[in-house]
Amino acid sequence: MATGDTSRERQEALEAAEAAHLDAIRLGRSQLPLPRPTERADSGDESAEPAAPHDRPTVPVPRDGADRDRPTGPLPRERPPAPRPARRGAPLPVAAAVATAWAGLVSFLPVALIISLLVVLESGTEALGTGIRVATAGWLLGHGVPVHTPDGPVGLVPLAVSALAAWRLVRAGVHVSRAIGARRRRTPGPALAAAVAVGVGYAALGALAATVASGPGWGVDLGRAVLTLAGFGTVAGGLGAFHYTGVLAAWGARIPATLRAGGRAGAVAAAVILAAGAALAGVALAAAGGEPADILAAFDTGVAGQAGLTLLCLAYAPNLAGWATAYLLGPGFAVGTDTVVRSSEVAVGPLPALPVFAGLPDAALPTVGAVLLLVPVIAGVAGGGLVAKTVPGGWHRLLAALVTAVTASGVVGAVAAVSGGPLLGGGRLSTFGPDPGLVAGATAVTVAVGALLGVAATAVLAARRRRP
Repeated sequence: MATGDTSRERQEALEAAEAAHLDAIRLGRSQLPLPRPTERADSGDESAEPAAPHDRPTVPVPRDGADRDRPTGPLPRERPPAPRPARRGAPLPVAAAVATAWAGLVSFLPVALIISLLVVLESGTEALGTGIRVATAGWLLGHGVPVHTPDGPVGLVPLAVSALAAWRLVRAGVHVSRAIGARRRRTPGPALAAAVAVGVGYAALGALAATVASGPGWGVDLGRAVLTLAGFGTVAGGLGAFHYTGVLAAWGARIPATLRAGGRAGAVAAAVILAAGAALAGVALAAAGGEPADILAAFDTGVAGQAGLTLLCLAYAPNLAGWATAYLLGPGFAVGTDTVVRSSEVAVGPLPALPVFAGLPDAALPTVGAVLLLVPVIAGVAGGGLVAKTVPGGWHRLLAALVTAVTASGVVGAVAAVSGGPLLGGGRLSTFGPDPGLVAGATAVTVAVGALLGVAATAVLAARRRRP
């Protein structure tokens, strides 16, 4: 009888301790340990109930009143998220075909609009087919493919069309690389595949355009068109693909810091020189007064025809900027055989009646205007200052200044090379533009002198600042 009373007392004590423990949890107080029963009754009564084992995991009691009712048991095990199915991009040939076709269409439509306005307003709507054929030939000319006309070959490339086509092909390389899942792979294989695919697709467009452009009195060499557009597409598309995949960044990181700094400074110097040339061309055309407008009004083509002629002149605006840059550097440029336009001499003959030629100087540059010739030197000084800020002293700065001059010379010389050509081959209009070799040499000398001056001036100013 005493054994039963003892077991009942222990059970009541255990229940009271559990009730106190739950009350403490509700009131936010610290967790109270449940008392474990000691040993079982000494009597051998097997009917006594064993104490409940206190083996539940303890969970810290939240102190925040808002979380008092949170369950204290073990948290349920979360299931891992189901894996998403891998996105499969478009096949390489399909992606290249779509991106290349879109790039060609975007660069062709402005040319078609300009040429159609000129041809249709000159000969009527029945000449629309001829306008499309001439526009296709002009689009190929923008890629460097000469066009054969009854009056001779035309090879003066409209650089505005070239820039538009190159930009769209760079984007095509990016789109193709994204479609095949080559983002940030930093391996040249996928980027090279995308570049070649864009080049092959653009070569097919070149073959189609050469077929369309050929007609009575007009012609484009099919093989030249295919090879030129294949190279154009591969280079421009490869630039976008290699940049998108991170290969260019990986390769650039391997170049020594001195050479990278000199290359950046040279690009800045070249940009300043070309911008100054473009500004000079615009100022010269504006200073011509109403002469360009009078030349434009002489074409009896109406408002739409004059708009088309204006757009045609704008297509050659980058060429004029390259010629003006050669004028600033000293070598000058030609506007026909046996002609020269430079700061010290101007000798020109009869020119086509185009508004852009109204801005040509008719005499040598006056003494006061010789200040313009200091612009390339100033660009070199800016490049040298940039080198001095990013490259430690000593021979590293001299090497970076040399790289600055070489880089600027290459960029400006390349622009001079592509800005010239025959306006109408076979006659006195077969030579237009600057001599790229002379322009590159003049750029190298002026930028090198300016860069050394910039490095020296920056070093002197830094030494003065350090003095107490």
